[in-house]
Amino acid sequence: MAKENEKTQENSQSEIKGELTYDQKVVQKIIGMALSDIDGLLTVDGGFFSNLTDKLVNNDDVTSGINVEVGKKQVAVDVDIVAEYGTNISKLYDQIKDKIYQRVMHMTGLEVVEVNVNVVDVKTKAEHEKDSTSLQDKISHATDNMGKNAKQEGKKAQDKMQEKNSSNNRVK
Repeated sequence: MAKENEKTQENSQSEIKGELTYDQKVVQKIIGMALSDIDGLLTVDGGFFSNLTDKLVNNDDVTSGINVEVGKKQVAVDVDIVAEYGTNISKLYDQIKDKIYQRVMHMTGLEVVEVNVNVVDVKTKAEHEKDSTSLQDKISHATDNMGKNAKQEGKKAQDKMQEKNSSNNRVK
């Protein structure tokens, strides 16, 4: 009896009409997250205007620099990257292709038919970290420092007042 119920469920599911599709943003995000842990890949880069935006405000958009064409069964991918200086870029390219293929296939079932990687820059980690600091980060850091300095100055003034009060009490 249980086998008959299973067959009935299978038949009814296969008779349901519909279609599964993926928005480009979904596939871009899958790829962006998949690439986040590859050694030698400093960032996926969205180009000049994206970099300008990143310089002004913190931007955690993992889809920046990733363009995809999503069909019903296949995906083509274009990625702009910044590689770490000293990294074997050919091996990095192979890692990127493998990671994209595996993650997209696993999560969507779509076949990745093309991965084009454009290396837009090569930087050391130190250069990348310096360049990645946004204006928002700099302002936030400066504000934090101003707050610390104000607290220190307030503490000094308070200490001087206590010292003055102590010496006034001794003179009497």
